[in-house]
Amino acid sequence: MFRFPRPRSLAGQLFAMQVVLVALVVAGCAVFAYATARRQAEEAAGRQAGAAARAVADSPSVREAVSGADPSAALQPYAERVRADTGVDFVTIMSPDGRRWTHPDPRRIGERFLGNTAAALRGETFSETYTGTLGPSIRVVTPVTADGRVIALVSAGITVRAISDRLGGQLAALVWVAAGALALGGAGTYVVNARLRRHTHGMNAAELSRMHDYHQAALHAVREGLLMLDGQRRVTLINDAARELLGLRGEVRGRGVDALGLPAPLTGALLADRPRVDEVHLSADRVLVVNSSPVAGGGRHGTVVTLRDHTDLQSLTGELDHERGFTEALRSQAHEAANRLHTVVSLIELGRTDEAVDFATAELELAQALTDEVVTAVGEPVLVALLLGKAAQAHERGVELVVTHDSAPPAAAAGVPPARDLVTVLGNLIDNAVDALTGTAGGRVRVTVRAADGELLLRVADNGPGLPAGADVFRRGWSGKGAGRGLGLALVRQAAHRHGGSVSAADVPGEGAEFTVRLPLAPLVPHSPQDPGVRG
Repeated sequence: MFRFPRPRSLAGQLFAMQVVLVALVVAGCAVFAYATARRQAEEAAGRQAGAAARAVADSPSVREAVSGADPSAALQPYAERVRADTGVDFVTIMSPDGRRWTHPDPRRIGERFLGNTAAALRGETFSETYTGTLGPSIRVVTPVTADGRVIALVSAGITVRAISDRLGGQLAALVWVAAGALALGGAGTYVVNARLRRHTHGMNAAELSRMHDYHQAALHAVREGLLMLDGQRRVTLINDAARELLGLRGEVRGRGVDALGLPAPLTGALLADRPRVDEVHLSADRVLVVNSSPVAGGGRHGTVVTLRDHTDLQSLTGELDHERGFTEALRSQAHEAANRLHTVVSLIELGRTDEAVDFATAELELAQALTDEVVTAVGEPVLVALLLGKAAQAHERGVELVVTHDSAPPAAAAGVPPARDLVTVLGNLIDNAVDALTGTAGGRVRVTVRAADGELLLRVADNGPGLPAGADVFRRGWSGKGAGRGLGLALVRQAAHRHGGSVSAADVPGEGAEFTVRLPLAPLVPHSPQDPGVRG
């Protein structure tokens, strides 16, 4: 058995369904219109026949002819004239007992009227559809009265065939209108579904549903943050990674970027019209790499933004820079140590052993004194290594780095923040101080690390030129060392705020710049003797 091919695409299925619906609607409207027109035609035929019958019944000449010796001779020509003038198919005048005095077919005169007359004999006018000698017809029967008596009956009617003939022209017009409506509806449906087919790329409902499922799974699985903005810079799509990277909670779709509470530089990057490529921005506690691209097409359609977390990478990069600097300092010191060793060897070869011993002892005491000073003052092994490396770097650049005597290292279990963050804070502050003093005679950097009153204080001061007036030194991008810099102090502030601390900068007249970071020490939780995690 032949079967119509089923459309594969969603647009094709919708087109087929809409064409069927349009056809059903048009057919229904056509049937309803035809039924309404036929009913109206029948009602009009009844009114026409009723008017003709009442006009004949009210005529004085009819009453006079009815009383004559041969009513048929007088009434037949009159009834035919009325029939022709009013457009009805028959006008029958009859006696009260139903014998015809007039008929369109003269041969039927004298025969009994085919139809109901009981209501008319009671003096009522009524209409009915009845099959008579001319076929089915809509007829009206009314009495002719004189002195309160029914002296004759008049029936006028129009055949159903004549009514159908009248509807024939209207039906043809109705068919053409229905065909035009069907063609117009089909063409409009085709245009709409052609556009839908372009937008859905010819895929069917199952394929679209599967694509949506893959889309949602990919959004939740990808670790890179994805943010889509519309033309008014409102969030239309955001995945889980972007929520986490930006620190957003609750429903944010439909909200403007400027209402998300992000840092001003990051908000400006998201609002920018031009593309952004691998720009580094800071959120509340992360270092983000931002890429944005406007949606292609005319007008302002929106922007697609991707976010990558470079917090750990930035921290590791900073540590690597410190290690590289420490390595360079060690290489330089190794070179200096070789020079000193050659000096000692030369003194011994010259027989000046006492001077050689004194020279070597003085160098060892100086190096050991610096190490003992840093270890005693700081205590934290990571910070000790950092400060020793920075001291060597500073020495190579002609700057003296000292640890102040009021430094007091925190206890081993005093809830100190992670060593990585301490390296970020202290390393960037020392680097900025040494940079400020490079090329300055007598440059000196003072470092204080002190734990007291439930907080860890880190202070770095220098005797350089100080800070520019009104400068926001902790703003990302601010730097006195040229373009492309200005991230170190912003990272310092970020790390301090991440641990609930504070950071400040002051310009001390006659002494240079001073940076102070205060980090709260986490309270210690004592272990009870019954703690299963503690072994005796």
